[in-house]
Amino acid sequence: MTISSAFNNALSGLSAAGRATGIVSDNIANALTPGYARRSLEVATNGYTGNGVRVVGVTRHADPVLLSNRRDADATHGYTNTIAGFHAALEKAVGTTDDPTSITSRIADFESALLQAASMPESATRLGLAVTGAKDLASSISNASEELRQTRSAADRSIDSQVDRLNATLKSVEDLNKKIQDVSGSGGNVNALLDQRQQAVDEINKIVPVNIAQRSNGQIALFTDGGAVLVDGKAATLSFNLTGETKPHMTVQNNLLSDLEINGIAVRTSGPTSAIRGGTLAAQFEVRDVLSVQAQEDLDAVARDLIERFAAPGLDSTVGAGQPGLFTDDGDPFSATAPAGLAGRIEVNSVVDPDRGGDTWKLRTGLGATTPGEQGDARQLKAFEAAMTSTLAQPDNRFGTGDMTAAGISAALLSKVASDNSTSSRALSFASANKAEMTRVEQENGVDTDAEVQNLILVEQAYAANARVIQVVDELMDTLLRL
Repeated sequence: MTISSAFNNALSGLSAAGRATGIVSDNIANALTPGYARRSLEVATNGYTGNGVRVVGVTRHADPVLLSNRRDADATHGYTNTIAGFHAALEKAVGTTDDPTSITSRIADFESALLQAASMPESATRLGLAVTGAKDLASSISNASEELRQTRSAADRSIDSQVDRLNATLKSVEDLNKKIQDVSGSGGNVNALLDQRQQAVDEINKIVPVNIAQRSNGQIALFTDGGAVLVDGKAATLSFNLTGETKPHMTVQNNLLSDLEINGIAVRTSGPTSAIRGGTLAAQFEVRDVLSVQAQEDLDAVARDLIERFAAPGLDSTVGAGQPGLFTDDGDPFSATAPAGLAGRIEVNSVVDPDRGGDTWKLRTGLGATTPGEQGDARQLKAFEAAMTSTLAQPDNRFGTGDMTAAGISAALLSKVASDNSTSSRALSFASANKAEMTRVEQENGVDTDAEVQNLILVEQAYAANARVIQVVDELMDTLLRL
């Protein structure tokens, strides 16, 4: 080996070691950076001179299987977290058995107030407490309905926000695809662009789970599990019109709520054939269009039962046919043709409500009575109490089969809500554990800082060895020149 070849070998080694030091430093610095994949320096023998080394390139290490599994866990967690949040909010609105403001507790309080009033019908205080109990019961149902409406409105706003974010991120992937194609075509390093694109795809995947198809020149195409094309050359455009404040009767079917369009074509947003199934966007559509509607129907059924119980023929002889009973639909009797949202409109008949010019003694004499009548007569109060405890046939089987009391219906509602909340909570726990495990596995196969430090030591040793060679060459040249 000549002195010049030795010098060239050492010089190329120094250059490669310097490049390797930068890569190891980047790996350590970005060990926890989302979307970053470990780099390694690829070197080979200098093919031109046969001496020294040359840098072939920088390899980005990303396991597509681990990445796919982690993304699937992220999307599942986002979906279950949204659904669990809805059920938790619904249980809070309806209340639990040990909650003094729950519908079940209010029914028990109202029944107790009617019993106490019947035991002393001449007491204006006890009559007032009975009216207050009825108003509290109606308020507990209407408040739950209002909280449900607000949850549904929040879902509508979340859909709008996610669609905007999705459109922006899809455009970013389109732009990054073009940059990667241009840079790789000119022989440049595209690893930083690949990191950015992976980050963008991760964000899209949380909203709508995606499958990746490789295209030429480092580009990718994105498809949803339901088959919708999100990016393939050009980014798709998703359209959604914000409603903001929803009402119980509003649905996609009656065109009062917006559906989702991809490139101007309406797509299915719920069910196993949904184009966007999985992820947070599908979950919000399910909350708005399925779960909230079902919960509203349950609350409406409880309100309907109360209204019909106190409007039963013969219960109050002072109330004529077609007139409202103790509980009303915003002052009117129940009507099967009324729009959804009865639970939000239920209220106590104004004729017994002192706050609206009514008289509490009409609980004792009948809602249509014109005079207070015999103060010791408790027959009407007992009839009202019996109406609460009597079993009535239900119009459907949503709370079970058979006749049910008012307390039985409310207990069935609370049981159903609690069961759904428990089921969704267990699903969320599993999804959270799965996400944490997939993240851990991906990180274990990502940047290992201990291994990188060991690599750095080896690089420093190689750098020192090459530097020593150059020093020896320098000493040899000095010796030769002195001869």
